[in-house]
Order: sequence, then structure tokens, then C-alpha cells
Amino acid sequence: MPASPLSGKRVLLAVSGGIAAYKAAELLRIMQKRGAQVRVAMTPNATRFITPLTLATLSQHPVATDMFAERAEPEIEHVTLAHWADVMLVAPATANLLAKFAHGIADEMVSTLFLAVECPVVVAPAMHDSMLANPATQANLRLLRERGVVIVEPEQGYLASGDRGCGRLAGLDAIIAKVEEVLSRGRDLARYRVLITAGPTREPIDAVRFISNPSTGRMGYALAQVACERGAAVSLVSGPTELPGPEGVEVVRVTTAAEMGEAVAARAPQADVIIAAAAVLDYRPSNPSPVKVKKAEAPPAIAIEPTHDWLADLGQAKGSKVLVGFAAETENLLANAHAKCRAKGLDFIVANEVSKEGVGFASEDNEAVLVFADGREEPLARMSKMRLATIILDRIASLLKERNREP
Repeated sequence: MPASPLSGKRVLLAVSGGIAAYKAAELLRIMQKRGAQVRVAMTPNATRFITPLTLATLSQHPVATDMFAERAEPEIEHVTLAHWADVMLVAPATANLLAKFAHGIADEMVSTLFLAVECPVVVAPAMHDSMLANPATQANLRLLRERGVVIVEPEQGYLASGDRGCGRLAGLDAIIAKVEEVLSRGRDLARYRVLITAGPTREPIDAVRFISNPSTGRMGYALAQVACERGAAVSLVSGPTELPGPEGVEVVRVTTAAEMGEAVAARAPQADVIIAAAAVLDYRPSNPSPVKVKKAEAPPAIAIEPTHDWLADLGQAKGSKVLVGFAAETENLLANAHAKCRAKGLDFIVANEVSKEGVGFASEDNEAVLVFADGREEPLARMSKMRLATIILDRIASLLKERNREP
């Protein structure tokens, strides 16, 4: 049997104050058996459900519970532990702790550690179903997903109250599998160069007016952030957006489709992966005015002409590169996506129906179907754009492995 991704890894197990806290002991033992080093931190309320002594004995290390405890060594414990960990697993995570995580409140050891860690964070919520369904809790979960926190969804089952509903801590096997998935992902895109386009383009009508679309750039920026976190050297060619550039990413700001095409063409030869997530305008005004056109002088119609299809150029010249596109449709989603995938020479295309409420343009969520060059389709439920970015990059990593380009 191959070694577990946990083998040799350092896991910071954080426990909060719910009835499922007793399961932390078994989680700890499973991870140790798979070769992990485990250190434990607990919220004050967690210590009322399971003693620190139990987890200290199993982990063979003191349990971090008190921000202000006297220590033999002059170390700042939450900083030391944060730097030590390869992954932080929070199980169980109460509604209270999720709220702290989402809003940057650090008033005890676990919430302070969450702000200090730079490693991936996996969170397994557990609470009564009515608390989980509360709009505040759901908003906090969405915010955490958007920031890249991995959520292990609670299960249906009997709850501590005796009720049956969704809020039970996920099975230990599911939690461990998610931690292993995160660790396996690691820096799997290290040594690869990824070029991403994002946001809208704008085409001028005159000196102060333009045509554009509602794209905010969130999808492309999420892809850039996740690719960078997974070790890639990332260049992001961005149309006009208010989003800050992800840390560690080269950001090239452009306005028109032609400017975006030029910036992409200059970087494409060095790229191993190109993801065209930008909403590029297909048409532009033929004769934009260099000055503002007065209302009384406005023409009855604006002549337009096609913009250059630089994505098709990339498809013709891609060679061994992985090339991914996006299709924003309002009808005939799959038929249009298959046709575009073939016409542009893409490895796969991310098709989303932007006419649906709450997804696509100007939304934090997306709902997509991945359509592959071989005809396969992978429908994906509504999720945050950060989570979708992770899935897209998982599929890209698989394609790179299949092409034996893995270092």
C-alpha cells in the first residue's frame, strides 16, 4: 500500500466546544497511524467536552489552550505552532468559531492560530441543523470558502439534541480523506508557468463612453491565487476591475481586447498552461471618437466590427500546452460549449449559464459544466468561485500528469 500523504506531515488539530469534540481523539490516532505528527490546540469550551490531558497524552505534546500561560521557553506559542504546521484541521468547528474565522476575531488560542497560519486550513463544521442553516452561518461558510478554506460538509444524522438533520460532524474517513487530498495537492504546479486572463474588456465609443460587460474578474483572480498557492509562476492579464492583485502574481492591467491579446501573445510562448477566463468583447465600435460626442451630434447607430480572436490563435499554436477557455451562455449551454471547445482547440472549457440568478457575472458563486475535448462532461453544483478554481486546477494538474510533464 502506498504511503499516505499524511506520512511525515505536521498537522495542527484544532478542537472547538461541541459534543463532537470527543471524536478528536480518534482523529488524532488515525493521523498518527498514517505517519503524521500531530499537535493540538483547543478553545476554552472544547476543554469542557474532552480534557487537554487526553489529547496531550495521545499526541505526546502539550495542548495549546491558554494564550497567556507561563512557559519555560520564551516563545510566542501561536506563532511557533502556525509556522510549524503543514496543514491545520479544525474538527469540530462550531458556529461560533466559524464566525470568528470569517470576521478575523482572535480572542483565544484557536481563532488566533487561524489568523497566523499560512498553511492550508481544513474545517469540519458540526452543530444543530437550525444553526447550520442560519443565514449568518451560511454567509460565514461562503466567505471562508471564497478565501480558500476547505470545508468538509456536515452529514445527515442524529444530533446531540435527539433531532435528525444536517449538522452532524462528517465521518472521520471523509475528514481524513479531505486532509490527504489537500496535502497531495500541495505545490503540484511548482515549476509550471500559468498564464490567466480575467475581467472584462472595454471598447471605446468616444473619449468618455465605452461598451463592456458585467464581469468583475473574480473567477480569473481566484484561479490566479490558487495556482500561485500551488507553486505555479503565474501571470494574470486583467481587464478593468477593482480587485487587488493576488500576492506573488504578476498582474498586467489592460483595457481593450486588442491590448489583452498583445499581452497574452507576449507571454504565451513561455507558458505551460493558459486559462482564458476573461470576458472578452467580440465586437468593438469601428470608429471611436477621440473626443466626447455631444448628445445632439450622436449618430443614429454605432457601427461595430469584430475583435480579433486571439484565443483561436492560441489553440492553433498551443503544442503541448494545456489550454482552457470559458463559455458564458444564456441558451444551448452544452451545444455551444462543445462547439467552442472544438473551434478553439481547447483541452476543456468551463461552461456557465449566466442567465441564472446568483451565479456567473458579478456573483461570488458559479455553477458550471466542464466540457472536455474528448466529449466528456462534468457537471458541477453551485459553489464559490474559489472552490471552482481549485477544481479547474485539479483537472489541469491531471492533464499535465497524463502528458508526462510532471517533474
